[in-house]
Amino acid sequence: MALYMTQFSYSSDAWAALAKRPEDRGKVFGALVERFGGKFHDIYYCFGDYDGLVMYEAPDNATAAAIVVAATSPGHLKATKTTPLFTMSDAMELLRRAGGVSYRAPA
Repeated sequence: MALYMTQFSYSSDAWAALAKRPEDRGKVFGALVERFGGKFHDIYYCFGDYDGLVMYEAPDNATAAAIVVAATSPGHLKATKTTPLFTMSDAMELLRRAGGVSYRAPA
């Protein structure tokens, strides 16, 4: 399965609800990922452009997109950004493949 990272930002209403009634959102998101046949890795909170990120595996890009659509549908997230991740062995393979062809830059 492919590995994905989805960064997210909560709405102010979501932060207020979590402050009033703290909840392990990793358990909630993990259950969603598993319903789609994926594997949840972890959730991290942070500061900056996003409030946190989740790392999970999904069978394919369409499933990863469906997970994000399902997760955002309640309206508690104001932004998400999903990035497919590559293992080092996958990166080495793609670099070998890319090195086997040439591409001309604009003249």
